[in-house]
This record gives sequence, structure tokens and C-alpha cells, in this order.
Amino acid sequence: MNEVEKFGNGSIWSLIVKMGVPAIISMIVVVIYNMADTFFIGQTHNDMMVAAVSLAAPIFTLMITIGTLVGSGGCSVISSALGRGEKERARRISSFCTYAAVIIGLLFMVVLLIFTKPILLAIGATANTVGLAAEYTRWIAVGAVFIIFSNTMSNVIRAEGSSKESMIGNLIGTIVNIILDPIMILALNMGVAGAAIATVIGNLCACCYYLRYFKHNKETMLSISLKDFSAGDKIASSVFSIGIPGALGNLLMSISNIFMNLLLVGYGDNAIAAMGVCMKVGMIVVMLQMGLAQGVLPILSFNYGAGNHNRLKETIKKSGIVCLGLGVILTIACFVACRPIVSAFVTGTDVIELGIAMTKAIILSGPFIGIYFLCISVMQALGKAFAPIIVSLLRQGIVYVPMMYILNTLFQLNGLIYTQAVSDYIAIIVAVVCCIVTLRKSTKETSNTKYLDKLTE
Repeated sequence: MNEVEKFGNGSIWSLIVKMGVPAIISMIVVVIYNMADTFFIGQTHNDMMVAAVSLAAPIFTLMITIGTLVGSGGCSVISSALGRGEKERARRISSFCTYAAVIIGLLFMVVLLIFTKPILLAIGATANTVGLAAEYTRWIAVGAVFIIFSNTMSNVIRAEGSSKESMIGNLIGTIVNIILDPIMILALNMGVAGAAIATVIGNLCACCYYLRYFKHNKETMLSISLKDFSAGDKIASSVFSIGIPGALGNLLMSISNIFMNLLLVGYGDNAIAAMGVCMKVGMIVVMLQMGLAQGVLPILSFNYGAGNHNRLKETIKKSGIVCLGLGVILTIACFVACRPIVSAFVTGTDVIELGIAMTKAIILSGPFIGIYFLCISVMQALGKAFAPIIVSLLRQGIVYVPMMYILNTLFQLNGLIYTQAVSDYIAIIVAVVCCIVTLRKSTKETSNTKYLDKLTE
């Protein structure tokens, strides 16, 4: 039995662990990627550098988002195709994802290099931070292709059960980044430029690993060959429509962070620095649970594609139990370790105290946020685009942005910091309802189709 066949026959608990744990570790890697630069820049004892990197963070997050869009969309569509036994289509989809990531990365690089300062000023940079933020952003722009490609491939190869290899690629990039950060930022005194260069080189190393995976893995059912490239036969539309919900959360996170920074400017650069650190800590709770949801996505897609509805529902139930347990543990851990974590990134007393208050507010939804991401994965696995897009828009857009301005108007900074928690709980409730309705409708439609097929045989 190969790895893909186990999606339909293996122990569900074992599969959740096998696919979920590496995906969670991969998300830890993403968190470390985001934290490493801020941590080592914090060792320069220059809070303006921390603020500058925090301002540029939405741009880096946007690149990861694009990789997630192409990669998770490809992962779901490939797994579903494999569940139906369509191996040739799976090869064409993976090739499409490969070259889509490269082309989009090149476009990102050009746009960012030309419009660096206007973009940064538009998202909240001030006279004190725009120069440093631009220095960081230009180097990140140079590595846009590597960042987007590595994040795409880490998602795509999970479609055929290679969750461990996906994790290894992410680990390679992170380890290289962590090794280079203190050398470039502190030893070579390169500051924010050193942080960006270390990140780019780390992603380049991850890309090399994924290319090696395709070259030497004789058992892979996927392809990065240009001769297999195809955007037709609904390949491009399926990848993007299914990938959008999973990536939309990250995209909206970047956009909402811009709105947040614009409001925080009124409370001073210390508030921006504190929120930057707070977001890093909040990512620990959010990204790890997102990783679990993405890890089980291929299992869900395969079983839906194979028409195995009972196994699909059992996987959802058991994944939900794991999500809740993980959410509670992570939230408690972050509450307990809040002060030492925040203090590791910034030195100013005011910034530390503000960062602690913001962190405790932002992780209040931690125990249940994993259910939100699981619901999105379920709807992606069912091949639905509209419902998960609406759900994704709620958390960081439709609810979040208006709530941000409402709470800021009513309670100023003390209200503003609770925006995320309030928005999360509204989004979780809506996500659960949408998921239940979509699941019932989709499984009923599939069952009816199979019944009609048998009648016409």
C-alpha cells in the first residue's frame, strides 16, 4: 500500500498524526521565520528597527500567502484527482503550480523594487521607520521567487503523502535563516538588511531541497516538468478557486495589519513595535492550528474524491478533537510564558507592558480557532470555493476591519487590542454553520450522482 492509498484505508488517528504533525512543525518553522528576524534585530536594542520590520511584515506575509494559495489549492485538487485515480491530471496540476509560483514571484519582485517607499508609506511607515523598512523590503523583494516557490512546493508535495519531506524543506530554510541572522544582523552589523538577506538565503536553500525531491524521488506521481504544464481543463481555475479560501486569511491578515498600523500610528511608534511582537506570539497559537488543518486536507480531499463519506466524516470528527486539545494547550502556554516571550523581542519597559497586554487580548480565541481553520479545509476538500471565501472574509475583513474602528472609537487603544478575539469568535460560529450545511449538501449530491451512475450501467 503506497502513501496515497493509506488515505483511504489506513488508521485515521495515525494519518492525522502522520500528516498533521509535520504540517504543524512546518507552521512552527513559519513562525520561527517571522520571529527570528525580530528577535535578533531586538538584540540591537533599537526599537525603531523592530518597528520597521513589523511594518514590512505584511509584505513578507503576502508572499507566503501567495505560496499558500497556489500550494494548498494544488494540494487539494491533486489529492482529489488521485482519489479518482486520475494520475495524469495530478501531474499536470503540480506542473502548473510550479510555474505559476515562479511567474507570480517575478511579478512581485518587479513591483516591490519599483514602488518600495510609496507602498511602505501607504501602509503606515513614518519618517523614523520608512528608510529602515525600505532597506528590509528591497532585499525581500529580490527573494520573492524563492519565498513563493518554497511555500508552494511545501504544500504541493503533501498531496501525495509527503508531509515529512514538506517539513524537512521548511526546516532546512529555517535553520539556515537562524544561523545567518546573528552573523549578518549583529556580527556583520548589517541590521535589517542582514535579516532580509538571511531570510532569502534560507528560502533559496528550501527551494533547492524541493527541486532535489522531484529529481531523485522515482516514486513521485507529481511533476515540475514544463512539458506537463497545463492551465486548461479547469486546472488553473480549480487551483485558484480552491486555494483562495486558505490563502485569503493570510492575505487579509496582511491587509488588516496595515489598517491596524495606520490606527496605531496615532498612539506612537512604541505601539507599532508592541503590536509587531504581539502578532508574532499570536502566530504561535494560530499558525500551529492552521498547520493541523492543512495537514489533514489531503486526507479529506482523497476520501471525498473516492466517495468514502463515512471515512470523510470520521476524519473531520477526530481532527476536530485534536484541534480543540491543541488550541487549549497552546493558549495556556502563551498566557504563562507571555512576559518572557515579549521581553525577548523588545527592551523598552513601556513597549514590553503594552506588548503583554496586546498578546493576552489577541489569544483569547486560541482554544477554538483551530475549528475555524478545519472548517475551511473541509470546504476546500469538498471542492467548494464560495462558502469558504465568505468565511475567510469574515475573520480578517468583513468583521475585523469595521470592528477595529468601532472599538478604537469607543475604547481607544484598550478596545483596539481586542479586535482580533471578537472577530475570531464571530467567524468561528459562522464557519461551523457553513461547514455543516456544505458537508450535508455535498455528500448528498455525490451519493445521488453515484446512485444514478449505477442505474445507467
